[in-house]
Amino acid sequence: MNVTTSTPATVTERGPAAFFKTRMGSFFAVVPLAFWTVNHLWNNLASLRGAHAWEAAVVQHSSPFAEAIGATIALAPLLLHTVWGFSRLFTWRPNAVSYSYYGNIKFILQRLSAVGVLLFLGAHIYLAWIKPHVFEGHGEEFEDIAKEMFTSADGPTLIVYVLGTLGVSYHIGNGLQSWVVGWGLVGSRDAVKRFEWVAIGTFVVLLAMSWGGIFGLYTHGREIVAHEKASASAAASPSASAPVAGGNAP
Repeated sequence: MNVTTSTPATVTERGPAAFFKTRMGSFFAVVPLAFWTVNHLWNNLASLRGAHAWEAAVVQHSSPFAEAIGATIALAPLLLHTVWGFSRLFTWRPNAVSYSYYGNIKFILQRLSAVGVLLFLGAHIYLAWIKPHVFEGHGEEFEDIAKEMFTSADGPTLIVYVLGTLGVSYHIGNGLQSWVVGWGLVGSRDAVKRFEWVAIGTFVVLLAMSWGGIFGLYTHGREIVAHEKASASAAASPSASAPVAGGNAP
């Protein structure tokens, strides 16, 4: 398993400021973003237990202040990491075309997944927070997101979430390996190869958690839609208790 990476940009920043920016961008990728993501995915697994469990784990907060703190912890590092990532995204040149090394392919996929994850997070933040809070005047509701996941009436929500969480899982798993190398936690070639299995395991676990939460929303969305159809059908059918014409007519 070759871990050679692709050639970096021809224009490389140098000096203490560039070193500090690189370290902080890398730091925020794992602390707290990766930890927050793991916690968020774990909470979303409550969808397997139903609406009350999911809303208690995901959307209910002890106070508006606690909700604001949680949003800040997630969004501020995300914004900083995004700015840092974009600065790197446009200053590299892959060599996987010339050298078909496994590490080069991972390097390119990491950059491509970054773009996909950014688009997915935009859609997710809109659907999960902006749409219900700003346009509908309430917090995110389990029934709404579950029905959206099943029917996708307003767009391919299920496909977007399946592919988006795939990108998130890969970006974190593969990025974790780059992170430990960049911070000097592993240095030798053999150590990097061994850590490859940690990165793969991280990817698999995150993906299983992601798709488990999606599966819970999808199955409950199917049940909600089926119940609504049954209720509508019952309401449209003639009532068995309708009065018989002429029975008590004066």
